Amino acid sequence: MTNRSKVLCFVVALAAVLVAPFASLGAQAAASQGTLYIVGGGPQPDALVQEFVDMAGGRGKARIIVFAMASEEGLTGGEEKAQDLRALGAVARNVWVDRAQAMTDSVARLLDGATGIWFGGGDQVRLADILRGTPTERAIHARYAAGAVIGGTSAGAAVMSRVMLTGDERRPGGARPDSTLAWGTLEGDNVITAEGFALLTTAIVDQHFLRRKRYGRLLSLVIERAPHLGAGIDESTALVVGPDGRWRVRGASAVVIFDARRATRVGDAVQLQASDVRTHVLTDGGTFDPGTGIAVPGSKRAP
Repeated sequence: MTNRSKVLCFVVALAAVLVAPFASLGAQAAASQGTLYIVGGGPQPDALVQEFVDMAGGRGKARIIVFAMASEEGLTGGEEKAQDLRALGAVARNVWVDRAQAMTDSVARLLDGATGIWFGGGDQVRLADILRGTPTERAIHARYAAGAVIGGTSAGAAVMSRVMLTGDERRPGGARPDSTLAWGTLEGDNVITAEGFALLTTAIVDQHFLRRKRYGRLLSLVIERAPHLGAGIDESTALVVGPDGRWRVRGASAVVIFDARRATRVGDAVQLQASDVRTHVLTDGGTFDPGTGIAVPGSKRAP
């Protein structure tokens, strides 16, 4: 072997030694990402609650924190949810706090070792205002990064995404004002949003989607705002976002996906136009890969 070959072999070997730890860290980070279990509201089928507990570690191992502050009556509702989880073998605690308490390290430490976190329904703005930007929210993100499953229903679903629907619109009825007509238009600069917890950054989440006919507001927002991808989750249905970022649908109804990432979007600030907005309707067992944009229906076939 020539001296030049020896030097080349040494450089390659040294590079492998230096790169290996970083590759290992990258693989570990990917493996440690948690799961999101996002329910669109309404009654929760027993199978969904059981799956959430199983993802959190199952009977005897799941340690779940319930945050139900989205509702003013959530203290009772949160305890009922915690009891349901305990009945399935989880160690579950209802943590009811205001913003001042959420700012304390003592409350944040209640999440130490949690394998699951659940957000109850109500008003997502109320829940976000209490937890957003606090040590408790940072602890939630830390548990998610460590592999915990983070779930929520209704308002607890809306807070998952970075762009959070507040439930309010600027111009009910649009050009023909009608305060009795909720989300009756497809317009820009109409859907009022706030900052959510950004546990899901690749899409905007809407809930009670089919039951409450919320197509207009999500489609408006998907056309108008990045990330131009939306998931409308119906009641009694869950969108499960795995550690690899892929989506899976579970439950009794459907998830409607609006994908405008490759669409041609034109129009002024109010009148929205777009072509090539892709729509997918997925029921139990259906999957979607946000990376490729490919949706695969579940095993049930339409008649």
